[in-house]
Amino acid sequence: MRRVLAPLTSMTTYLRWTCLVLGGALATPYVMAGSVVDGLLRLPDPEGYPLLVRDPVVFAAMLPVIALTGLFLPVRGLELAAARGLLGADVGPAPREGKRTWAEQRRTSAWFTLHLGIGAVVAGATLALVPFVLWLCLLPLFGDPAGMLGVTFEAGWATAWGPPAGMVTLVLLVYGAAGAGAVLARLAPALLGPSPADRLAALEEHARRLASRNRLARELHDSVGHALSVVTVQAGAAGRLLDRDPEAARTALAAIEESARAALEDLDQVLGVLRRETGREEGGDRSGAEEGGHGPARTLADLPELVRATGASAEVTGDLGTVPALVSREAYRIVQESLTNAVRHGAPPVRLAAAVRDDRLELQVRNPVGDRPGPGGGRGVAGMRERVTLLGGRIDAGASGGEWLVTVRLPLPGGRT
Repeated sequence: MRRVLAPLTSMTTYLRWTCLVLGGALATPYVMAGSVVDGLLRLPDPEGYPLLVRDPVVFAAMLPVIALTGLFLPVRGLELAAARGLLGADVGPAPREGKRTWAEQRRTSAWFTLHLGIGAVVAGATLALVPFVLWLCLLPLFGDPAGMLGVTFEAGWATAWGPPAGMVTLVLLVYGAAGAGAVLARLAPALLGPSPADRLAALEEHARRLASRNRLARELHDSVGHALSVVTVQAGAAGRLLDRDPEAARTALAAIEESARAALEDLDQVLGVLRRETGREEGGDRSGAEEGGHGPARTLADLPELVRATGASAEVTGDLGTVPALVSREAYRIVQESLTNAVRHGAPPVRLAAAVRDDRLELQVRNPVGDRPGPGGGRGVAGMRERVTLLGGRIDAGASGGEWLVTVRLPLPGGRT
């Protein structure tokens, strides 16, 4: 019984009814225009043609006009608000970028036609049946001497059937409106929401954004983490040497200044990319995002500055300037993270070897194992592995013979590891 009476007491039913009446109101100008055209043409009625049928025929003739305007008028925003707020439909967001596709316009036009068509029928039935129900309820009290239905009804028990008939008519009207609203609510996600192609594009965009943010997180970890490690170690060294070896202390302070400045540049670059992504103005490729800061991304050309800041020794074989830009940028970050781990967890001396072969770039960082915990529990080695894997290379990192050794091989174009 409760399920039967639910539409009569449900707020959802009356909100959807409101949406249908809104559709009827939007259809009114079309019906009026059709009636004017019908009056101007003065089409004769066939013999015995009921005058009452004229308006539905005019309305049916205007449905193609409604569909045509739905293709070109900007009605989607209004229809989305009505579907979400009044119908309670779960309509997903449309793509935020790009022009409206022809498929989206067709689906919007189909929804606009259904909303106005069904809404006009329900709104017309509401305007006609509510006074009719009132008339039926008052029939036993006042009768109908004017004969509105072509029959004269007298007041009294003879017309006691009026109120029950009015209640049945009202219940049928409510259930009809509830059913029509439910149909529209079910169709709204398919016609107003994103298509399967739109959903796939949105998922791809979301995956791209996650990958971009993950890359930026690695950049921050590698650059700022490296700078902070160098600053910590060099500040401790400067404090110990300040009195007995002022020159070495000044060298350590200069390394701190250099590392801090480089970290600020990297941080400014990454924040610039984040600001553009937030403003939806980022470029489409990887290199554009990396070079979008106030300066170019660091490459192996900046290796001497990195080595000097960490106090490591370096042996370079071959011309690092011939390494492609993408490999050079990633290789710089790998060396930076390796030297950071060596400074943070190991003991001096730290030695770097870089060699450019015909088909590959080889990098090796080694240092004695120190007393502090190794880098195995952090994100550093994992980040290096991600970079190497993306470039199709190989990495070996671990303790060997009392040393911590990191060996990386990255393929160069036309070569193999």
